[in-house]
Amino acid sequence: MTLFEKKFNHRYRYNPAYKKAVAYFSMEFAIDQPLKTYSGGLGFLAGSHMRSAFELRQNLIGIGILWKYGYYDQVRRSDQTMDVAFLEKAYSFLEDTNIRYTIEVNGHPVWVTAKYLPPRFFNTVPVFFLTTDLPENDYLAQTISHRLYDSDVAAKVAQYILLGIGGAKLLDYLGFPAEVYHLNEAHALPSAFYLYQKFKNINIVRQRLVFTTHTPEEAGNEKHDIHLLHKMGYFCGLKLDEVRQLTGMQGDVFDHSLCALRLARRANAVSQAHGKVARKMWSKHDGICQIYAITNAQNALYWADHNLYELLHRHRIKQLVYRKKYLKKKLFDIVADQTGKIFNPDVLTIVWARRFAGYKRADLLLQDPDRFHQLLSATDMPVQLIYAGKPYPTDYGAVATFNKLVHTSKNYPNMAVLTGYELRLSACLKQGADVWLNTPRLNREASGTSGMTAAMNGAINFSTYDGWIPEFATEKNSFIIPPADANESYVIQDVQDVQRLYDILFQKILPMYYQKPGLWLRMMRQSMKDILPFFDSARMADEYYRIMYDPAPEHESNLQN
Repeated sequence: MTLFEKKFNHRYRYNPAYKKAVAYFSMEFAIDQPLKTYSGGLGFLAGSHMRSAFELRQNLIGIGILWKYGYYDQVRRSDQTMDVAFLEKAYSFLEDTNIRYTIEVNGHPVWVTAKYLPPRFFNTVPVFFLTTDLPENDYLAQTISHRLYDSDVAAKVAQYILLGIGGAKLLDYLGFPAEVYHLNEAHALPSAFYLYQKFKNINIVRQRLVFTTHTPEEAGNEKHDIHLLHKMGYFCGLKLDEVRQLTGMQGDVFDHSLCALRLARRANAVSQAHGKVARKMWSKHDGICQIYAITNAQNALYWADHNLYELLHRHRIKQLVYRKKYLKKKLFDIVADQTGKIFNPDVLTIVWARRFAGYKRADLLLQDPDRFHQLLSATDMPVQLIYAGKPYPTDYGAVATFNKLVHTSKNYPNMAVLTGYELRLSACLKQGADVWLNTPRLNREASGTSGMTAAMNGAINFSTYDGWIPEFATEKNSFIIPPADANESYVIQDVQDVQRLYDILFQKILPMYYQKPGLWLRMMRQSMKDILPFFDSARMADEYYRIMYDPAPEHESNLQN
């Protein structure tokens, strides 16, 4: 009996449809508020996947990194603008595996251990978190697992080595017989080179490897100097000539995603729209595997307000309205605590909350100052506007956008910018929103799942037509901003989008909310009905087995091209 079977097993009999053993590698896991091992959407997806895998009784485990200081803690400066704090985290619910081993990083042995998250705490499959924060290591080696997405290039590469090679080694020590290594993004790609050293057969590696890509533009996929990677130990001791032969990388620049696409048996994009973009984007490269599309989803058991759904199914419409207002009041308590502003649950509340990145255009509403002032100053059909999100600490453009919103909010008692956008605040925002605003530039959002969990809580999506939205949105459940002219510059596209956004707000959304509440409720209810069951991550976790891990031969011809 292996160590995994003795001490760390799933505690359930596997569903026969999901018996193949799968190890899921991710830099982030957003599992529950107390566990700060994520930055944004990639982690939210992974957390929902681990919960649904548990609910479906799948033979899957998670492999991540225990970030000593998390991503970062978002706090405020004295003028209310954003500041960054790195606070040490402690987790009494994680158990020692008592497994210790070394990996080689930059020519030096680095000690690694793994902490274990048992299923009983958060109803997930077993998840193992690697750490180098051990007294056996010098300080530099300890810092590998300190900060998620360290801005130092060498530190970031060391983290990929820890996740990929350290994670693959852990599976051997556990005795977990992984038949599939699922790379959630290319961070854990060094596991492929570990497997090649183990089996000396690239076809065996390819049969085990599957890859999920989340980035819909080639420039956004990480690339590093191949000589730095070789020096750091990324290729697990392989000579550069052999690396080039295996990966087809002939220059000095190593493209992690392209290599993953060449070494994996199959890959997937994270929405149907993203699948088309990804296949077109990578088609100019030879030797890549087929790219399927498995639309992201979120775990309804964790995210949805079950009282809302009970009232919906029982047709208790008046109580449904009361429940939504109660959830708005809970969110407004947070607004009052953070900003000193008192919001009204009878007023239409718009929320923009997600990772701050340039293409997501958090400040799109502000690009027409006159109409923005008109919106925030209206008294006949008033609006409350809430922003939240965590920019990458050294993305100074995104931080500047966040601070611009903070300064703007000082002029309006009905505009708030919140800090600390993690799972708990995310849930409160989705429960308290009437309108969930999503403004990415077209074809730049791979999936963008936050609107799914907003719909599960009675919020109506108001979005550009990108990511998962084309698979969900109709005129009966969402408000859609018509696409801007793709042949125009980004400046012109922004002008077109902001004008159309305001037209819909003033001509449709506000009149419906205040003058036709029955129609608003019908749209809200339709949104709640339409989001489930397809956008529950049970469907997604099932599709990963059927399409990526263990496709039945009779299904091969039916899979998307």
